[in-house]
Amino acid sequence: MAVGAGTEVLTGQDISRALQRIAHEILEKNHGAAGLMLLGIPTRGVPLAARLADVIGGIEAGWEAGRSLGELDVTMYRDDLNRGPIRPLGATRIPPGGIDGATVVLVDDVLYSGRTIRAALDAIADIGRPKAVRLAVLVDRGHRELPIRADYVGKNLPTAADERVTVKLQETDGTDVVLIQRTEGER
Repeated sequence: MAVGAGTEVLTGQDISRALQRIAHEILEKNHGAAGLMLLGIPTRGVPLAARLADVIGGIEAGWEAGRSLGELDVTMYRDDLNRGPIRPLGATRIPPGGIDGATVVLVDDVLYSGRTIRAALDAIADIGRPKAVRLAVLVDRGHRELPIRADYVGKNLPTAADERVTVKLQETDGTDVVLIQRTEGER
């Protein structure tokens, strides 16, 4: 299955604007930053969570990203471990004080089937009991297989089944862009 070059749907500037808007929406729904925790889902959810934390820190005086930012590896909670190549385990880093009583915002790059988020919810249940769990994604492309929806979305991109959404970020890929690519050989 080959993947075509793709069509750019979000530039770096578009991504920055989307993250600014998401940060403001998070703060509005949470009535400020008190009790707020951001957990990025590897790979690209981690830098997106860090960027959101920076934006929130710039808006809310006294909010410390270092005490409210972490990452959540969901590898061992996935329901597709027996399919495809072996996945390396990533880091789970929970901020000091844990997640009990916090409003946890899971951050990921693309919401597709919902299976990664289901795995993240299982992982969170093993770590503690947050007050609430919310979901922020840069792109929601539809095609849900589970009843999961994002609370905060940078861009809704309705896609066809033979398309792929690729998010590239400066921290992982050297550039900020979101592409829709057609997969060749699938129909």
